[in-house]
Amino acid sequence: MKFYSTKGQVEPVNFQETIFRGLPADNGLFMPEMIPTLPSSFFDELPQMTLPEIGFEVLRHFVDGEIPDDELKTIVEETLSFDIPLAKINDSVYALELFHGPTMAFKDVGARFLARCLSYFTKKNHRKLTVLVATSGDTGSAVANGFFNVDDIEVVILYPSGKVSGFQEQQMTTLGGNITALEVDGTFDDCQALVKQAFLDDNLREAKQLTSANSINIARLLPQSIYYFYAWAQLPADLKTEAVFSVPSGNYGNLSAGLIAQKMGLPIKHFLACSNSNDTVPMYLWNGKFEPKPSVATISNAMDVGNPSNFFRMLDLFDGSYKKMINQVTGYAYTDDTTRDAIRKTYALYGYILDPHGAVGYLGLMDYFRSQTATGIVLETAHPIKFKQTVEEQILRDVPVPDHVQVTHLEKKSIPFKADIDAFRTFLKEK
Repeated sequence: MKFYSTKGQVEPVNFQETIFRGLPADNGLFMPEMIPTLPSSFFDELPQMTLPEIGFEVLRHFVDGEIPDDELKTIVEETLSFDIPLAKINDSVYALELFHGPTMAFKDVGARFLARCLSYFTKKNHRKLTVLVATSGDTGSAVANGFFNVDDIEVVILYPSGKVSGFQEQQMTTLGGNITALEVDGTFDDCQALVKQAFLDDNLREAKQLTSANSINIARLLPQSIYYFYAWAQLPADLKTEAVFSVPSGNYGNLSAGLIAQKMGLPIKHFLACSNSNDTVPMYLWNGKFEPKPSVATISNAMDVGNPSNFFRMLDLFDGSYKKMINQVTGYAYTDDTTRDAIRKTYALYGYILDPHGAVGYLGLMDYFRSQTATGIVLETAHPIKFKQTVEEQILRDVPVPDHVQVTHLEKKSIPFKADIDAFRTFLKEK
């Protein structure tokens, strides 16, 4: 399998080089040259398959033998060592709970897979890597956990100061070791810009062997398609043909992964791209104009992205056609007040606790249901405990800490940093 750049100005490369490079030299995004259509027998067997079995069958087509099947099976089993259950909220809405992993966010799936693939290739080729990642919240904690103490890999996480939750900050700044956290005076978009500019510096990239752990890295994004198959498999048989996925969206990697699953043959009826006040993509879906703008801080901070990179993967999947995209994707955007109201009402009516991101997805389904009938699946991308104060103010009770998570109060280890590419370049060279 070869992977091409969405800008088409560089030669396609194989899976290994794709994940080592992270970003093509022409500043596009890597995409697979072919998205395979899975056989009908796979979908017949899907409800009886385990999550790792589904994961292996989906991912082996993209890895295409570059990792032996037995090694790939081990990587997938280690990646998906936790369940991703589909919880019923009411008769027409289900929540896909993506927060049962070690850092309680959907990004555990992609980060763990990427870390294990890079570890396999670095050991095989005796390479050392520096992984760069910009985060608006959950990516940083998932990457920190997934890469912690992995041999021959250093990780540098950039996050916007004062714009992530305390729980998220604790998860990404207290590990130390091979994990360095830069607390950037700016927004997520500033952090992302620093990472992209570092990748476009040929001398720096070669000297430091840089790669990315953001969803700009295709190996972060591809495994996210697995749980769309798993969610569909868990639906009752009579509801499978009406499945609509509502995706809380920031950088749009999660939605792009769902679109890839659909292209592989998963019968998804429609997608909802749901955002907070950072509504760049919903605005495009409404008027056909992609107009990035500075991000604004919200209570659903993982979606605080004003210039989402993966929009161009979405566009590529629809052959650059606005008309094709709006036939499959509807956009919605909501304010913090509306989000709080959704958390409060959903708990009062159904006893289900949504986090602020899932609440945005739930609101999208409620609006979609005004004109369509369907079975809605909202992606609950993070556990409510990560947004403890916001959620508890709405439900008027404590949010229980999950059994598999240890809440610690370790010393914060972050480096204050300006959003300056020259300073960042110097930091990386001296590290």
